[in-house]
Amino acid sequence: MSDTPKSLQALLNAWNEKDSSKVRSHLETALAPEVIFADPNYLTQGIDEFEAMVHEFHQKYPISKCEHTSGLDSHHNRFRYSWLVSINKVAALPGLDVTQLNDDGKIVSIDGFFASLPNKQ
Repeated sequence: MSDTPKSLQALLNAWNEKDSSKVRSHLETALAPEVIFADPNYLTQGIDEFEAMVHEFHQKYPISKCEHTSGLDSHHNRFRYSWLVSINKVAALPGLDVTQLNDDGKIVSIDGFFASLPNKQ
């Protein structure tokens, strides 16, 4: 387990920021310029594309809250953690991220997964 790196907290702050003019400053604290984000709905590269995705999320879900629901597991600048998106205080989407930081502590990649892991068949 590990303490939360500044970049991961800044990323969470961006997802929860209600003032759209402040999202970019959170992202610049969190992300390396070449960041790659992938989840079932998006594949983005760079801060501009990531920021556009966050703004789209805020427009679609203005009464949302994102939170970490687990501690952090880490090794070699990689972190995994569970999260939850709530809409109007109702749990809407749980998930898991695997995030890699560079040696400066900035996020270079995020692989996001929705829901819980499937059962073994």
